[in-house]
Amino acid sequence: MIIEKLFSKKSTYYKNLNPRFSKIGKLLDDRGLIHLFSIWTLTVCGIVINMNSLDRYVYWDWSNWLMGSLKLILSTILFTNLFFPKKIWKAGVEILSIKEILSHSLIALCLIIFGWINYNMNFSSIVYLLPYLLSFISCLLIFQFTLVLDKEKGEWNIYNWDNKSLYLSISGCLMLVAVCLGVLLDDPIVTTAGMVSIPYAFIALIWPNHVRHLQRARFYPLFTFAMFLSVRTPWFLIPLVILFFILRTLNYFRYGITYPSFAVDFLEDE
Repeated sequence: MIIEKLFSKKSTYYKNLNPRFSKIGKLLDDRGLIHLFSIWTLTVCGIVINMNSLDRYVYWDWSNWLMGSLKLILSTILFTNLFFPKKIWKAGVEILSIKEILSHSLIALCLIIFGWINYNMNFSSIVYLLPYLLSFISCLLIFQFTLVLDKEKGEWNIYNWDNKSLYLSISGCLMLVAVCLGVLLDDPIVTTAGMVSIPYAFIALIWPNHVRHLQRARFYPLFTFAMFLSVRTPWFLIPLVILFFILRTLNYFRYGITYPSFAVDFLEDE
């Protein structure tokens, strides 16, 4: 990251900026800004489903950017003012109960439907929502293993691998089912993104309890779906990139780490 080169963690500038960014970051944490990647992706899933029902071969279409942007704004307001502050959405923050997994799945379905609703929607295409919902639940189960940041070392750790085999097995199988449904429904987006995402849960399942495998399994499937959705809605890349770099900058000046990131931790004892 360029900012790392300009502002070394040992520099006076960094030390002066750290308290200010810590205050800003705390406010944004209280609103769950990092979770907007998931919220936005679910909303755009619905938009892309509607596009697919109208034209199977649509590609790189900017025509719905205004309506799509308004939907992202509305979903952001709802999430940052209700879902996260009221602890209705706790994925990635703590281990969820079965009831909470179901409630998160219902919220995800509502967000997909919100994106799908349009004046020209085809009601028969509602079945296309199912593989996307299954993909979300697959990813949600991986977030049952919470990552904890060691602020002094700037490293992520996981202290609880309970039910690892159960959660990761179900996660991988659900993504596989989503791919099969995508093939049957002739939806190239969920099919291709799901096929790319399948290995991550199984790799985390088969290999020892390494943080890096969980980091990949949590971040890369979400990134994969967001990128494949952007093939049809390229305007979606703009808010994604803006959010990505805002959070990276904030976290660098707060903790000295670049997060979110495509990199993973390779600890010496692994």
